[in-house]
Amino acid sequence: MNLILFGPPGAGKGTQAQFLVKQYAVPQISTGDMLRAAVKAETSLGLQAKAIMQRGGLVSDEIVLGMVEERLAQPDCSGGFVLDGFPRTIPQADMLHAVLSRMGRSIEHVLSLEVEPEELVHRLSGRRSCPACGRGYHVEYEPPQQAGMCDQCHVALVQRDDDREETVRNRLSVYEEQTHPLKAYYLAKGMLRQIPGIGSIAEIQQRISSVLAG
Repeated sequence: MNLILFGPPGAGKGTQAQFLVKQYAVPQISTGDMLRAAVKAETSLGLQAKAIMQRGGLVSDEIVLGMVEERLAQPDCSGGFVLDGFPRTIPQADMLHAVLSRMGRSIEHVLSLEVEPEELVHRLSGRRSCPACGRGYHVEYEPPQQAGMCDQCHVALVQRDDDREETVRNRLSVYEEQTHPLKAYYLAKGMLRQIPGIGSIAEIQQRISSVLAG
């Protein structure tokens, strides 16, 4: 089962990625994690990436694709994989197709978790956390016993800068700009599976399972 997983901030992509990993016994491949691991391990591609990042540059598609190809060649990917955060552009999607073709493989499904922007703003901007113990809350879905205070530490909860409404709306706008062309690209190839991301975690998992079983 070779999958790509899309999902905007707040759509529950991380939760569903872990479900896919457990349900189908395939690894989750995050290019961000892979890049950090390659730099830490000082692989050839990792050293190239490190030098670029130290200069403040962006790691090229070729280097990222090289890391993806190395990762997909590892034994734990023989039964499939879940690509998370990649590809981000149509050129990257074309390059990924070429890499997989060389390996005699192909993407089977592109899963896109779909949630209305206003619901995502509500989910993200309502998050709060304790600066002392790190416990997370939500002003509506998981409120503390005393408004604005941590149940355990009894200190004032804080809102991450990333979760402020203006920032959330900007993050969602950037995501839409990046992924809209890709969704159209995979829709044209008959691979895109749009999954409604509203409902319980179990309900969304059932929708995913039904799509993949079909």
